[in-house]
Amino acid sequence: MAMNGYEGGLKMIEELTTNAGQIQDKVLREILSRNAGTEYLRGFLHGQTDKQLFKKNVPIVTYEDLKPYIDRIVNGETSDILLAEPITGFFLSSGTSGGQPKLMPVTAQVAKKWELFRGLYESLVIKHIVDINQAGKRMELMFARQEIETPSGLMATSVTASIFKGSGFRASLPKLYTSPSETIFCPDPNQSLYCQLLFGLIQREEVVMIGSFFASTVLRAIKFLENHWQELCYDIKTGRLSHQITDSRCRNAASLVMKPNPEQADLIENICNCKSWDGIIRKLWPKARYIAGICTGVMRQYTAELEFYSGGLPLVSSLYASSEAFCGINIEPLCKPSDVSYTFLPNMAYFEFLPVKNERDESIEMKSNNEDTELVDLVNVKPDQCYELVVTNSTGLYRYKVGDVLMVSGFHNNAPQFQFVERKSVVLSVDMEKTSETDLFKAVTEAKALLDPLGFILTEYTSYADTSSVPGHYVLFWELKEKEDKHCKELDPKIMVECCFRMEESLHYTYKIYRKRNIIAALEIRVVKQGSFEALMEYCVSKGTSLSQYKKPSCIKSEEALKILDSRVIGKYFSPKSPL
Repeated sequence: MAMNGYEGGLKMIEELTTNAGQIQDKVLREILSRNAGTEYLRGFLHGQTDKQLFKKNVPIVTYEDLKPYIDRIVNGETSDILLAEPITGFFLSSGTSGGQPKLMPVTAQVAKKWELFRGLYESLVIKHIVDINQAGKRMELMFARQEIETPSGLMATSVTASIFKGSGFRASLPKLYTSPSETIFCPDPNQSLYCQLLFGLIQREEVVMIGSFFASTVLRAIKFLENHWQELCYDIKTGRLSHQITDSRCRNAASLVMKPNPEQADLIENICNCKSWDGIIRKLWPKARYIAGICTGVMRQYTAELEFYSGGLPLVSSLYASSEAFCGINIEPLCKPSDVSYTFLPNMAYFEFLPVKNERDESIEMKSNNEDTELVDLVNVKPDQCYELVVTNSTGLYRYKVGDVLMVSGFHNNAPQFQFVERKSVVLSVDMEKTSETDLFKAVTEAKALLDPLGFILTEYTSYADTSSVPGHYVLFWELKEKEDKHCKELDPKIMVECCFRMEESLHYTYKIYRKRNIIAALEIRVVKQGSFEALMEYCVSKGTSLSQYKKPSCIKSEEALKILDSRVIGKYFSPKSPL
C-alpha cells in the first residue's frame, strides 16, 4: 500500500484508526484462513476460521507454552507446525527486560510491515518537526548484533539488526544517515560507538536528528563522548583514525571521508572543554531539531539527564514495538515524555487485552488465571483501564501474552491510545507484597529530588530483593554524577539516609504495613562508582545482547550482574525508621 509522501501517510493513519474494528476482524480472518491447517491451530479449531471459536478454544499462552513448537522448527522441522508461510529466520529478543532471550519466527511479511510502520510514524515527524528526508542527516546510533545460525540453517538476529540488513535501509544510508554500514555492523560495540560519534561530529553541520532506538543509548553515547572527546578531536584535526580502532572495515570507511580539519577540531574542543555539559547536544549539533529515542517504560528514568544535555531539544518517543509485533505510534511527537501515548495501528496484528486490576494503593496485579477473564478486543477497551497486551500475528503467535501492561489514555478516531505502564514480570517482593516497576519509579523520583539542591544527578538505578537474611529488605543501586564536573563535592550521608526514608514513604500501603511489622527490614541504597552501569551493560552485551536493544533491568535477577554492581559499591545507606 503506497503512501505517496507524508500526506499520504497522514491520510492512511486516519483511515486505519477510523476503521479499526473492521480492519482487526479482517486481520484475524486472514491469519486464521492461512494458518488454520497448521498442527498447532488444528488442535483447537479443527480447520475452522470462526472468530468466536478462536476466542473460545485457542488458549492464552506465554513463550514457555509455545517454546516446544518453536524449538522443533529451530531444530529443522517444517514451519507448518505453527504457520503456513515459510519462515525466513528468527528474531532474537534482547532478554534484558525479563529473562532469557526468546526466538520468534520471522517471515518475508515482517519487513514489509516494518517499512509501512516506519513510513507512518515518519510522516508524523515530518508534519510536526522537520522533513528528515530533505533537511539534513540523522545521527542515529545503530548497533547490529551478530547473527546466530540455528540447527535448521536459518539465522536468528535482533529486530534492529534485521532492519539494518534490509536493502531499502542500506540504500538510504549514505544520503540520510551519518553512520556508514561498516560502523553499524562492527562487532565491537565500543569501536562502533567511537566511529559513529566521529562520523557524526565530522558531519555536525548537517545533522537534524540525534537518536537511537532507546533513550539510554543516546545517554550512553554522550557519556562515552565525555571520556573520549579529546581523542576524537585529535582524529578530526589530523584526519587519521585512532590506532585503537582495529576493525578493518571501520578503518576503510574512515579513510574514504577523513581529511585534516584543525578548525573543526578546535571548535569541537572549545565546546567540550567546559565546566558543565548542560546543553552540549545542541552546542555540538547546532541544526538538530530533536532527539529520538523511546523514553517510556523503564526508559523514563533517563529523561531528566537527557534534558540536561539536550539544550531544550524535544525528546521524541515515536513508536511502540516488540519482537512480537509493531503496535503503535505517537501521533503527537512533540508532547512531553511523561505524556506519551501510542495509537495502535489495527493492520499490524490482531490485538486483545487482558484486564488488569489495581487494588487500592497496591501495585498493579493480574487477575488470577483461574478467573473467567474475557479478553477485550482493541476497539472495546475502556479509558483509564489497565490491560496486558495479547497478540495474534502472522508469524505463528496466537493469543500470546507479551508481558506489557498498558493503560488506555484515550482514542484517536476508533483506535485506542495507550500509555506504557510497566513490564508485568518486573516486581520486587520479600514476603507477600508486590512492588512493581511503576511503584519503584515513583519512589525513586520522589527520593532523588533531595539531591537536586546538592548538584547531583541520579544517572542510573536498579534494585533487588535481598532475602539472604531475615527479614529481607529492598536494595537500590544508585549511580550519581555532579551536574558540574568538579569532582569536589561529597555526598552528605544524612541526605542519603533521608533518600532511603523518602523512598519507603513513597511505596505502597502493603509495603509500609509489612515494614512497620518488621516483616521487611529497612530499605538500603548502595551508591556505586561512576561507570558501574556501563560495566553491567558491557557484561550483557558480551553475553549476546545487542547494544541497540539493551534495556537496563529495573530488578536484577542475575547473580553475575549483582556481583558486578556489588564490587563497585562506594557507600551504603539505610532508612532510619519505619515510614508512617
